[in-house]
Amino acid sequence: MNRASDNPADPFKKALTETTRVMADDAELSVSYSVDPPGMAGDTMRLPQVTRRMTREEVMLARGTADGFALKRRFHNAGTHARYLPQGQMARDLYEAMETARCEAVGAQHMPGTASNIDARIAHEAERKGYAQIRSQAEAPLPVAAGYLIRQLATGRKLPKGAETVADLWRPFVESQAGSTLEGLENVLSDQTAFARFARKVIEDLGYGDQLGDDPDDQGEEEASDEDQADAPENPDAQGDQEENQDDSDAAEDGPRQESAEMEAVFDESADDEMSEETEASEAEAPPMPPEPPAHSEADPNYTVFATDFDEEVTAEDLAEPAELERLRAYLDQQLEPLKGAVSRLANKLQRRLQAQQNRSWEFDREEGILDVARLARVVANPTTPLSFKVEKDTEFRDTVVTLLLDNSGSMRGRPISIAAICADVLARTLERCQVKVEILGFTTRAWKGGQSRERWLGDGRPQAPGRLNDLRHIIYKSADAPWRRVRDNLGLMMKEGLLKENIDGEALEWAHRRMVMRREARKILMVISDGAPVDDSTLSVNPANYLEKHLRDVIAMIEKRQAVELLAIGIGHDVTRYYDRAVTITDVDQLAGAMTEQLAALFDSDPRARARVMGIANAIRR
Repeated sequence: MNRASDNPADPFKKALTETTRVMADDAELSVSYSVDPPGMAGDTMRLPQVTRRMTREEVMLARGTADGFALKRRFHNAGTHARYLPQGQMARDLYEAMETARCEAVGAQHMPGTASNIDARIAHEAERKGYAQIRSQAEAPLPVAAGYLIRQLATGRKLPKGAETVADLWRPFVESQAGSTLEGLENVLSDQTAFARFARKVIEDLGYGDQLGDDPDDQGEEEASDEDQADAPENPDAQGDQEENQDDSDAAEDGPRQESAEMEAVFDESADDEMSEETEASEAEAPPMPPEPPAHSEADPNYTVFATDFDEEVTAEDLAEPAELERLRAYLDQQLEPLKGAVSRLANKLQRRLQAQQNRSWEFDREEGILDVARLARVVANPTTPLSFKVEKDTEFRDTVVTLLLDNSGSMRGRPISIAAICADVLARTLERCQVKVEILGFTTRAWKGGQSRERWLGDGRPQAPGRLNDLRHIIYKSADAPWRRVRDNLGLMMKEGLLKENIDGEALEWAHRRMVMRREARKILMVISDGAPVDDSTLSVNPANYLEKHLRDVIAMIEKRQAVELLAIGIGHDVTRYYDRAVTITDVDQLAGAMTEQLAALFDSDPRARARVMGIANAIRR
């Protein structure tokens, strides 16, 4: 019996699918729902999964994502877009972000209900990427800010919290450089060709004119005709001039826009006039240089990334249904069953060791507090002596947060990932008993051998030295403020088939470090649980062989130099001391109850002599 109809989310999904097809004006559009990141390719649209619970957040995110894709499908012409597409990466990202904002703004004019749905999607993305916590331009992507500003100007709607933070950081710069150009936004919004010229002018105003490439409007009539035929293969017999072909293509794709040709002609003249005036002005006085785009790595400014569009930071709940997480957790518990005694001994020993570091410290001779019985003899000897009280000082250890960063690469599959999950489980529960907040993160990639980043690189003609060439997947299993009992099932996700792929350790370590430095705790400990060196076939095949390893060493050096976070490591089956100064190696869970217990406890020892003594003994055991 097919029980698909028992899912209460199915009627909603069906209704949203039909609505999306109508909105996109495409009855053949294929719509699916998946835990994978949303996207649209050809006639296929992938929307965020809606679970049986159908929370308001899930429903609004699915509707907002569907509306955004549908509006772009309806009001966006791929041929026009490609014709005016800049060559440089920053200029291209700005152009893409502004065109997306244009489609959504035009859709809001025709269908006002889409605006609030898209607001919900923007708010979700801003929260997922931590935009609300950004405090400087260097952390805020300029293309994202430009898209937000265009949408706000076009719709007049207030941006969601995180999006507003990003927009406000760049607003003064954008308005000072491109304010006069932006005043004409309303006149070009409904015409993609005019808007493409407008977007290129904004990009030039912002200081990225050198990335625009040749102006397609300056091409000869013959070249323009050839390009039109390439953009509109469905009209092979059309031999008219470029603007007529472009208008026909726009009308066929974008719906009822009969006035497009007239408006385009008007903006042809105005754009040409503005371009000539700006050219003269630039010769007389060069515009101020815009700020450099932020480096991809604080540790190494020369570390490059080909594309960040496909990277994701997700929670464990986003990658599996609650029922599946519960099933996977039960499987992990089966791995723990034979080791219950060892795990309990480890937890107790760690707890005693950590609590021993919380040496009680007192302030004596206070006027109030706990009665100091040790000084009662003075009162007996001299009744005029006042009673003495004492007050316990807060210990530094209590004000501590620990982040466990787990390698979720394919080489960890099987026994190693079980050991890593068990280590995280034991450490998190034990530290929580000691009133230490614990965050558990994981890192891998979304695809084997490059994913969408590599596809874009291939489509761009395989430029040399592209840098990191894969799509990152950073997973939040447990936030520092979430109690363990509520998220214990999340660690079961590591048992999910197909999750573990490749590992880019340097960027994951830098990501975890950024999250930690924003915490208010006085002591911050970052523990990496890994099985060795970073490996990503796609990146290493087109970059130097030590590209990722060098970046990892640079990140480690940066963290140790800044000293805001204490860095530790556990190697699963491999010695990681060649990267991390404070590290231990575990080859089997059985060792957790033996000599490795001392090593794990020593990692939290703030006394360097005691730590060296224990670690030295452990190293001798390994040899």
